[in-house]
Amino acid sequence: MCRMKTPCEIFVWYVLPGIRRELALCMIENHNLSQVKVAKMLGITEAAVSQYVSRKRGNIDLEPEIKAELCISAERILLGDGRTVVRELCRICAITKESQTVQELYRKHTGVTIHSCGL
Repeated sequence: MCRMKTPCEIFVWYVLPGIRRELALCMIENHNLSQVKVAKMLGITEAAVSQYVSRKRGNIDLEPEIKAELCISAERILLGDGRTVVRELCRICAITKESQTVQELYRKHTGVTIHSCGL
């Protein structure tokens, strides 16, 4: 019998990289930061940022509302301290968990329809 993936597994494998990609792109394109600086600020590797920028990683379609929130998060991270990154990622994750993005990815990878991360 095949084990069913949980919504959290789908989120970590697909959605979180997409969030990080959009956040990195917003920081680079809107704030002219280098990939090195973005990596340090987000606590990820320079290689990960490079893969996000070249669209080799994190390729999911986030809803326009979530992308707009990510640009707000980028500005907050630039103005904040080290705790701001965690706070903003958690804020975006909470918004995204209730979106169609997670529901569609879950259906695509499991064949099961959910109405929210809480099933």
